[in-house]
Amino acid sequence: MLQTRTRHHRHLSLIGALTISPQRRRLGWYLHLHADRSIRQAQVIAFLRDLLQHIRNPIFLIWDRLNAHRGKQVQDFLECHRRLRTEFLPPYAPDLNPNEYGWSHLKCRSLANYAPEHLDELENATSAAVRRIRTQQPLLRGFVKAARLPIRFR
Repeated sequence: MLQTRTRHHRHLSLIGALTISPQRRRLGWYLHLHADRSIRQAQVIAFLRDLLQHIRNPIFLIWDRLNAHRGKQVQDFLECHRRLRTEFLPPYAPDLNPNEYGWSHLKCRSLANYAPEHLDELENATSAAVRRIRTQQPLLRGFVKAARLPIRFR
């Protein structure tokens, strides 16, 4: 999850997943933006529903220990959707999460020193930056490699 702010302290929260195709040839980055809202179980479930619609194969999620990921509503949703399997990263291990490298790149490179007046400006800039990053396969691979996960690409 990432949160960025405007000059007037309105914020934008993001939930996302870095995806790797079964053949490990193509990566994707799926994100949901939420204006002035923190990521809670309802947002996690909405994101997972969207992911299930876009990805037809079984989905194996490796995620951090955000409370919203471990909540009863999310666990009940996972029970009903067997295509989703999960594994948690160890506690306090953001360096093992490829998505954290994506957030860092987005915030520190693409949106560095950007403090818009209005929330819609922040949403537009964030969406545009994400669209650019999504098209850069070497950059997405770099996020996975930086996490030092035992994943080899073909």
